[in-house]
Amino acid sequence: MGETRTIGTAERRARLGARHLLTEGARAGSAEEVADALVALHGTDPASVFLAVGARLAGTVGPVADVERALYEDRSLVRMHGMRHTVFVFPAALTPAVQASTTRPAAVRERTALVKHLVAGSSFDAAWLAATEDLVLAELARRGEATGAELGDAVPELRSTYLYGLGTRQEGVQSVSSRVLRVLGMEGRIVRGRPQGSWTSSRFRWALGAPHPERAPAEARAELLRPWLAACGPATEADLKWWTGWKVTEVREALAAVGAVRVRLEPTEGEGGTAGEGGTGFVLPDDLAPVPEGEPWAALLPTLDPTVMGWQGRDWYLAPEFRPALYDRSGNIGPTVWWNGRIVGGWAQRPDGTVVHRLLTDVGAEAERAIGAEAERLAAWVGDVRVTPRFRAPLERELSAG
Repeated sequence: MGETRTIGTAERRARLGARHLLTEGARAGSAEEVADALVALHGTDPASVFLAVGARLAGTVGPVADVERALYEDRSLVRMHGMRHTVFVFPAALTPAVQASTTRPAAVRERTALVKHLVAGSSFDAAWLAATEDLVLAELARRGEATGAELGDAVPELRSTYLYGLGTRQEGVQSVSSRVLRVLGMEGRIVRGRPQGSWTSSRFRWALGAPHPERAPAEARAELLRPWLAACGPATEADLKWWTGWKVTEVREALAAVGAVRVRLEPTEGEGGTAGEGGTGFVLPDDLAPVPEGEPWAALLPTLDPTVMGWQGRDWYLAPEFRPALYDRSGNIGPTVWWNGRIVGGWAQRPDGTVVHRLLTDVGAEAERAIGAEAERLAAWVGDVRVTPRFRAPLERELSAG
């Protein structure tokens, strides 16, 4: 089937602003509304979850209490491994689909690799691993929550070691603790609870997980694709394959299952005058109506924000010449400044708490005022907390150092 119509760069940016709750009129009233709109919040850097929600809440009240309520009291949001072996925060209702479509296959590979390494580098085997896991689960049932260190004290088996990378340059002694907890977490048998310290901490307590209702993998992939395509359509096959980590055949089956419709994507005119990207994208069948350009908007988004990370092909909102300043050496993008659907700079927090930013292109006086207002709004709710990204891009490092 050929493309039904063309969706240009301006319309893609208008869709992004409204559907990712970044225009002032689209902002949300709760953390759950943000997660529902975005499908998944990157949780590798815990602070990014709070910063991503804060950028999209109406008013000037910060998101900390609201996110903590959703994660640790109501459990309406769940932190778990998802796409590409990465930790995300998902709406609780979506977690069975995530588990069946992306996490379970990864968990099988993770368990297989762990057993292989244990057998090669120790006297432990699959039976020993299963017995150790049972002890961990029993301890969590007794305690309710516990840190990894507390579990290691209560279950000495977790402090056992094995020789990793036998006969290779990476050979070395490793503890089994983190890998055992990782496998249990990926399988959904345990979940990350409230952290030690503030909302920026990555030292989480563990608790027993609730069983996920069974889903057939193909059905689960379609269930996950629908809200993602609603949030990120139009998107290409390459975007979807990258975001999910699925095989090409699985991507195409899921697109067919939701009745996705092909559209033509307009090539992007870069800052330097070069054309990038284009080709064929997909939208849901009820999402073909044109989306007009909305109100101007500014945003300061955190490291690995779900908007920045929503697509593999990013030239339509990120000029290639800005990448060296905004990405670390591993390809993780740092804090970004947005104006009307495109990245125009980066930001950081200095040790004295000041939020500073730098524009990488001329955006005009109106945009500068709006971006400055967003920086003040962010600084107001962050307050005395100091946020240092886990993945530090060159521009963020430079700005934070003053």
